[in-house]
Amino acid sequence: MNPPHKLNERTLADAWAELQAYSEQGNPLQADAYRVAFADPEFLLRRETRGLRIQLEMLKPEIEQHAQGIENTVVVFGSARFPAPETAQESLALARKTGDAAALALAEQHLRNSRYYDQARRFARLVAAYSKSRPLREQLFICTGGGPGIMEAANRGAHEIGMPNVGLNIALPHEQSSNPYVSPSLSFKFHYFAMRKMHFMMRAKALVAFPGGFGTLDELFEALALVQTRKARPVPILLFGSDYWKRLIDFDLLIEEGVIAPEDLKLFIYVNEPQDAWDAIKTFYEL
Repeated sequence: MNPPHKLNERTLADAWAELQAYSEQGNPLQADAYRVAFADPEFLLRRETRGLRIQLEMLKPEIEQHAQGIENTVVVFGSARFPAPETAQESLALARKTGDAAALALAEQHLRNSRYYDQARRFARLVAAYSKSRPLREQLFICTGGGPGIMEAANRGAHEIGMPNVGLNIALPHEQSSNPYVSPSLSFKFHYFAMRKMHFMMRAKALVAFPGGFGTLDELFEALALVQTRKARPVPILLFGSDYWKRLIDFDLLIEEGVIAPEDLKLFIYVNEPQDAWDAIKTFYEL
């Protein structure tokens, strides 16, 4: 008697297993018209199939996050170059031993900036501690770009409380891997920045921008533009570290030149402490 068929039987994986065998045996793949389309890398990587790849990058994280109950996130942006305080202390001690003036200056700068790592970690712990005691539908999950620096700090804070957290990493020419604190089942890798940005915004109930460079500014202004133009619902947008942000961006100049309206300054809030950032989110949603 034949065994009953299972609804979730993975028969379609056979084609992919066949491709894997090529790799294991060290055999190069050749273009093959007979190969099943979805298991044909040469076909999937053609310019004409870019639309399919974009759809897949939209769909895969959507399915996985929905299956795990990730519907509400607090997105944390910030520099990938800010180390943990303990790492910064070690680097400073080493620089002092070498006597290299340039290395010493850089190590001192890293130590100053490491305070933001600590604050991002503490902020994430506050969010995670609140969420851990709430029903799934009311939980807020930390979401970052999955890399080092501020991203690592936020993922680390949630991880330390025992809460799942999300990392939306990006494939770069200089390979970047996910930091070790992202929940493995919620660690995603993107090729297309556009799809990654969409996933940041789709579930975001708040965005916290720590000091950072081009990537942080890109994500921040994307969010501000979407909310300003009402393409995205209003959410708390918090600029952490008022001294940094006020030195970096002269928003008053934008008002003086008439390129933004005075009320646009209400789209964001400056904060300087983890508790202040969390309190702003709680106030917005009356938690």
